[in-house]
Amino acid sequence: MTQGYGPQDPNQPGYGQQPPQSQPPYGSQPPYGAPPPGYGQPPAPQAGGYVADQPGYYMGRTLANWPQRVGAYLIDYLIAAIPAFLAVILFSGTDPGETPSAGAGLIAFLLYLTSLGIWIYNRSIMMGRTGQSWGKQVLNLRLVRMADGQPMGGGMCFVRDLCHILDALVCYLGFLWPLWDARRQCLFADKIMNTVVLSEG
Repeated sequence: MTQGYGPQDPNQPGYGQQPPQSQPPYGSQPPYGAPPPGYGQPPAPQAGGYVADQPGYYMGRTLANWPQRVGAYLIDYLIAAIPAFLAVILFSGTDPGETPSAGAGLIAFLLYLTSLGIWIYNRSIMMGRTGQSWGKQVLNLRLVRMADGQPMGGGMCFVRDLCHILDALVCYLGFLWPLWDARRQCLFADKIMNTVVLSEG
């Protein structure tokens, strides 16, 4: 015989039934003290930052080594030196005691000026816009700002070339600095201007 105490509330669970649970049962959650999901995986890049690079890399991209940088600089130098070399040939035809004519002197001056113009266009204007001079194009290198990985602009490239004077002052130590520097930077030109040279080859 069934025993009751009046009609049962339809919203109440019956005898022997478990009430509905809004959360998963205890066993489905990790026990207390267990590592959170993703524990032990390499950290994801933070907003506005990146995981630290190994030496020779910057933002995951390969940095140019010292022979590559020297090669690109020599190509730039030789291209710019062609007009000046022609001026030297022009004056070499005169005797040691002979005064060159005004016309020859004017031509030589214009040739030297052309060399300077080529240097400024190649090393400042063109490299400032694209990150590549003619020498860097040949060797697949690119000069970029460390802040955003973009070309640094013509004016800043010109100032950077002036900083190379400091690199040459102490027995060219600044030019040799990329040999042991983790980011392969020149001591003054790159450190002061906060730039790196990438290898895209």
